[in-house]
Amino acid sequence: GDHVYQPGLLFVPFGDYRPDELVRPRRHTVDPGVDLRLTGVTVVNPERKQVHLGDGSALDYELLVVATGSRIVPEEVQGLTDAGWQRSAFDFYTLDGATRLAAALERFEGGRLVVHVGDMPIKCPVAPLEFAFLADAFLTQRGLRERTELVFTTPLDGAFTRPRASAVLGEMMARRNIRVEADLLVEEVSGHDTGGQLKAYDGRTLDYDLLVTTPPHRGAQVVATSGLGDEGDWLPTDPHTLQTRAHSDIFALGDCTDLPASKAGSVAHFQSEVLTTNLLRHIAGLPPLPEFDGHSNCFVETGFGKAMLIDFNYETEPLPGRFPLPGVGPFALLEESRLNHWGKLGFRWVYWNMLLPGDELPLDHRMVLAGKRR
Repeated sequence: GDHVYQPGLLFVPFGDYRPDELVRPRRHTVDPGVDLRLTGVTVVNPERKQVHLGDGSALDYELLVVATGSRIVPEEVQGLTDAGWQRSAFDFYTLDGATRLAAALERFEGGRLVVHVGDMPIKCPVAPLEFAFLADAFLTQRGLRERTELVFTTPLDGAFTRPRASAVLGEMMARRNIRVEADLLVEEVSGHDTGGQLKAYDGRTLDYDLLVTTPPHRGAQVVATSGLGDEGDWLPTDPHTLQTRAHSDIFALGDCTDLPASKAGSVAHFQSEVLTTNLLRHIAGLPPLPEFDGHSNCFVETGFGKAMLIDFNYETEPLPGRFPLPGVGPFALLEESRLNHWGKLGFRWVYWNMLLPGDELPLDHRMVLAGKRR
């Protein structure tokens, strides 16, 4: 089994990363003291407190942490995975999709490029926006931008889920001449080898020469099979303690939950610190602490060697200021800078060499308001 550095997938279509730079064997990412089973999980039985594995064996548990992530389900959009799939319509949320899209962009000579967001929630909510900005820069540098109409479609009423960031990102879209089609939920895709058409539920239609889609997401199949999920296969979880709502001995982490926090790596990282405390409290017979505040931060690539950084939680919008040191930075919040871009690229080293081995990062799991401007 391989482990993929998912934040890097965004850069594969533009030739900035090779696929092999983003993949390492899972065994190399886990401490040898951990009994690692790579057979997959078929079903969880919370009544018997057992996890059934793909090789037919079963593990008993006293405490269970579910961190099964999310999966894309492009087949749930009518017609998307038919004739045009991986010919004129591509995703970049998988290594295979991002690699095929790189070849398609290499061939692209202009026309209408549509960046489409299927439905919410999705992993890394800013990634489709980043793709649009990077495509604008990529096509400009190739002399193809004036021959290309860039359209961004979203089921949201603006560019992003948070109004303040949405306004800033929306203005940036307008400046870059990227047309935003908001409140657009696609009912059907009619694709073929060289293009196709999106048809929305409200009757709008949109032709494309190249479609880059962020397909709808669901929770993991094992969550559904085990009867633990809601209608989207997300695991109902307390938003502050990370204990699942139905079972006091099952906790959840990362994208698999139904929490109104971003499905992003930073969220899983901040959650892990709260979860560690609460697992130890549970073992000691103490109630879990409601410590997780929905904290998320993410770099937003904006093309031409710059990026933006946003930092927010359940209650607080992304605000301008400096991060992580109040007043010092070095990263600028809610504005573009070259340093933010290098921060995003440098994160790959941090991920492989600090985050996966479990080293402490000098970041508070709670959102800090110091150094931010209201």
